[in-house]
Amino acid sequence: MLDARGNRKLRSENQKLRTEGVPFGSNCVRLPGREWVIVGIVLLAIFCLAPVLWERFEKFEPEPDYRLPYELSSDYWLYNRYCRWTCRRYSAGRLTAETLVIGDSVVWGHYVPKDNTLSHYLNENAGRNQFANLGVDGIHPVALAGLLKYYGRQISEKNIILHLNPLWMSSKKHDLQTTKEFHFNHPRLVPQFNPNIPCYKDSYSKKFSAVVERYVAFLGWTSHLKINYFGSMDLSTWTLEHPYENPLKVVRQRRLDQTRLRRVELRASEDYDQNEHVPWTEKGIAKADFQWVEPATSLQWSFFQRTVEMLKARRNTVFVLVGPFNEHMLKEDSHNTYRKMKSEIEAWLQQNNVPYYMPPVLPERFYRDASHPLSEGYDMLAKQLFENQSFKSSILSSAVRRPARGVPRTADREARSVRSKGDFASSNVAAGPQRGP
Repeated sequence: MLDARGNRKLRSENQKLRTEGVPFGSNCVRLPGREWVIVGIVLLAIFCLAPVLWERFEKFEPEPDYRLPYELSSDYWLYNRYCRWTCRRYSAGRLTAETLVIGDSVVWGHYVPKDNTLSHYLNENAGRNQFANLGVDGIHPVALAGLLKYYGRQISEKNIILHLNPLWMSSKKHDLQTTKEFHFNHPRLVPQFNPNIPCYKDSYSKKFSAVVERYVAFLGWTSHLKINYFGSMDLSTWTLEHPYENPLKVVRQRRLDQTRLRRVELRASEDYDQNEHVPWTEKGIAKADFQWVEPATSLQWSFFQRTVEMLKARRNTVFVLVGPFNEHMLKEDSHNTYRKMKSEIEAWLQQNNVPYYMPPVLPERFYRDASHPLSEGYDMLAKQLFENQSFKSSILSSAVRRPARGVPRTADREARSVRSKGDFASSNVAAGPQRGP
């Protein structure tokens, strides 16, 4: 027993002698201060340059009828890139779109192909590619305000057609006023802390990450990679789901061999189910009794007002398109309330000198549901806009007279003078049922 204890003591003393003079021992690699500075510089360079370099690697050349793909609706980094691309005065020697059409799935064209949307038919009437589709499927006014504030900063000195879908005010739930938690569209775009959204009860960490992502391009870029290439999963989750696959191979598969450009091509923007292109009457949809929220207390309407003021502060010419809502679907009491609400919206637009158009209700067969027109409805709506005096004086005239960047702004001042004298009121306010997106 004593020999065993003696042996353990001897081994302990020998180990102490071997480690004597060594200040610290670890399996990790230790770096001196200078090398840590170098590592920090390299990481900072990656952090700042990776999103910029990726744009050179990933092909993004939207066609005239491009719209953000449905499955990429929450890819706000891509939306920001699309805004920047659209807002450049020239692209490959061609003048880009002068007017941006912004809104929810009504603008996006939920039940029609990309060449049957409102922006397509506006271009058809204009005879050139003047209008760009910047609609996002499922976006509501509260989220739209955040999208344009943080991811549409480049939208300035442009013509804007801003669509208002009254459907978002058709109930307290749609208006985000219920206290019971429910999952609504685009929660990362709404105010995370102030003002408080009663039904939005995400964890503090998720809210904080949503705020940080708005200001850090690197985080937005990593979200873009997850959504576009890895099925909205982070890299660790994706590797668990695909243990024998190389994540880089997913990107390589999109390489453009034909052009021999070492770039990746984003997926196309075609999202359309032909079986859904049928009128609401053939789908068995019954008339509804919507519990409309008054504009004075509506959260969605207040954020829509903020969006109008924000776009105007960026020196954009803002034209508001209200509806046309499918009033054929409304029961009598709901219809009367809707007309009153629409009158209050119109009064605010007039008081704030915002050009607008409230189109008459479309034929019943041109609606897919309460707010989405079918192809024939978009075609008719585009023709009505081109006949509307407010649209002519605010959008069409300024598009012709707006000078290129760097050119003397005499013509621009003349255009503003013409717009100030124009009739900003709608020349065709609906007297009967109307339909919305």
